[in-house]
Amino acid sequence: MTSNTFIEIDHVTFGYDSSRAILKDVSLEFPRGKVTAILGGSGCGKTTLMRLIGGVHAADRGRVVFDGEVIDTRNKAQLYRLRRRLGMLFQFGALFTDLTVFENVAFPMREHTALPEAMIRDLVLMKLNAVGLRGAAGLRISEVSGGMARRVALARAIALDPELIMYDEPFAGLDLISMGVAAKLIRTLNDATGATSLVVSHDVPECMAISDYVVLMSNQGRIVARGTPAELMASLDPETRQFVRGEPDGPVKFHYPARDIAEDFGLAAPPPTPTAAGAKA
Repeated sequence: MTSNTFIEIDHVTFGYDSSRAILKDVSLEFPRGKVTAILGGSGCGKTTLMRLIGGVHAADRGRVVFDGEVIDTRNKAQLYRLRRRLGMLFQFGALFTDLTVFENVAFPMREHTALPEAMIRDLVLMKLNAVGLRGAAGLRISEVSGGMARRVALARAIALDPELIMYDEPFAGLDLISMGVAAKLIRTLNDATGATSLVVSHDVPECMAISDYVVLMSNQGRIVARGTPAELMASLDPETRQFVRGEPDGPVKFHYPARDIAEDFGLAAPPPTPTAAGAKA
């Protein structure tokens, strides 16, 4: 791993059970201080990859390396220390609905630091101001819109000024204006803090606009393509072209592999189509 690499995925294979591997011998390097988008269809292993980086699961084979340190999910002290260096924007926000906006952002500061309340107050208001919600500090989560809740979750993710920020589907369920605001915030925060950002998504235009690098994953748990946004948009690979252009027909199939539909419904197989020779006979 080079010094410019912050996270390394080294020949990782992982599955939630022994019957099917989600990731198959995946190797990736995420450069320090850059925004890398991880694209792919639902179920291809994007969120699973983040869980491995966060130490939620251990790889079946291979290594996950965090700033030169191999993650050991059995070492709780290491996990606690490394997680202190990362922020996570969960796919559905995962906000504490019985707390106010202010208290949600203050939570990681109170959990991981011994800062006085006066300093926590100032820091929370700074984080909320960065996402445009300083005026909403006293609201409860039930009183904010979906787009506002996503920004609250972002403010909480950056509460401890993390070196690594992971965004799991940050654009899901947002209107076009909120989506544009969220994309701009991700880029601005990355540039302002020097953090390394990983953005898991299937929203191609937004990711192409804000990312330094892009990784495309397939439903077979492998890496299809990697490079700059311009390189992926210009790719001639059929699977890459189909995904970045949103084409319905191509190597990526809509249906999950299944047996013949006639078997599931107890139908007789259709008779074979007669050949030209058979028809004449």
